[in-house]
Amino acid sequence: MPRPLTPLWLAAPSRFARLSRAQARLVLIGLALLIAASLFALSVPAPDGASDPAQTDLNLYQTIVEGVRAGGDYYSVAARSLRAGDFPLRPFVTFRLPTLAMIEAALPHGAIVTLLDVLALGVFVAWGLRLREAFARRLPLVVALMLLAGGMLGFVQSDLAAFHEIWAGLLIALSLALRRPGRWVEAVAFGMMAMLIRETAALYVAIMAVLALVQGQRREALGWGATLGVFAVVVALHAHAVSEVVHATDPASPGWAGMLGFGFFAEAIAVSTVLTLFPLVVAAPLVALALAGWAAWESDLGLRVTVTLVAYAVLIALFGRADTFYWGLMIAPTLLVGLAFAPDGLRDLVRVAAQRRRITVTRVVR
Repeated sequence: MPRPLTPLWLAAPSRFARLSRAQARLVLIGLALLIAASLFALSVPAPDGASDPAQTDLNLYQTIVEGVRAGGDYYSVAARSLRAGDFPLRPFVTFRLPTLAMIEAALPHGAIVTLLDVLALGVFVAWGLRLREAFARRLPLVVALMLLAGGMLGFVQSDLAAFHEIWAGLLIALSLALRRPGRWVEAVAFGMMAMLIRETAALYVAIMAVLALVQGQRREALGWGATLGVFAVVVALHAHAVSEVVHATDPASPGWAGMLGFGFFAEAIAVSTVLTLFPLVVAAPLVALALAGWAAWESDLGLRVTVTLVAYAVLIALFGRADTFYWGLMIAPTLLVGLAFAPDGLRDLVRVAAQRRRITVTRVVR
C-alpha cells in the first residue's frame, strides 16, 4: 500500500487512502452507479393534484395550531382538520404527535420564530466547532461552513415554523454535533426531543444506540435505548388517543411504499437546500458526491453522520411518496458539508485505484 499523500483540505488522510486497489475500484464503481442513480431524479413523477403538497400540509398544521390555541382539544381539532382537508385519518400515524402543536399554541408566533432562529444558530455554532478538527486550513473550513449554511437555507424561514421536519432536522443535527465519546447525555436529550416532534427521528436514535453498542459504549447505548423505550410508550398513548376520534368510515392512507429510488432522495435534498438554485441535472449528482465525501472523513463523527445519512436515504428512496419530498429536511442541514470532504476522498480513491502492482526483485549473491 502506497504512503498516503499530504491531504488537500483535511487535517488527516481520508478513509479511502487506506483501501486496497481492489477496494478502491469497487468504491469508484459504486460511486459511479450512485451518481447515475441520482440522475433518475429527472424522471421522478410529480405529486398528484395541482396544489403544492408541502404548502397543503403546512396549512393543515397551522390550522391545527390555531384550533388548539382557541381552546380545542388537540386530537379533536386534528381529526376535524384532517377531514376538512380530505386527508386520511388511518392508520394513527397520519396524526402527528401533539408536541409541536401544543408548544406553538401556547406561545406567540414571534416567540416561536425566535426559538427556531436560536436553534438554527446553535446548530451552526456547534457544527462550526466540530468541523474545525476536520480541516487543516481556514479556507476549507469556510467552504464547509458555507455548505452548512446552504443546507440550512429552509430552516430559517419563519413561515415554515409549523413544519415538524424543520424542528426535528435541526435537533438531529445538534444532537450529532454535541455527541462525543464519553459525553452523550446532551445528544440523547436532543434526540428525544426530535422523536417527540417527528416520529421518523426514531431511526436516528436507533442508529446511535446500535453504534454505541457496537463500539462497546454500553452506558451510552442504554441511554439511547431508554429514550426509545419512552418513545414507544408515548406512541402507544398517541395511538389510543387517535382511536378515540377516528371513525371506521374515515379514509385510510394509501401507504408509504413509494419505491421511487435514490433519484427521489436526491431530488428531496435538492429542493430542501441551496441546491434548489441549480438545475436538477447538476444538483442530484452533488447529493451523491456529498454522501461520498462524508464517507471519506475518517472520524467517529464522520461515521455516525454517514450511517445516518445513508439510513434516511434508504428510508426516503423506499417509502417516500412524491408528495412527501420534505422528508429530506430531516437530514438536510449537514448533508452538503460532505462536499468539503469530497476533494480529498476522490483524489485518494483515484490514486489508489490507479496504482500498479509493485514487483520487488531481490538479488542474492552466493
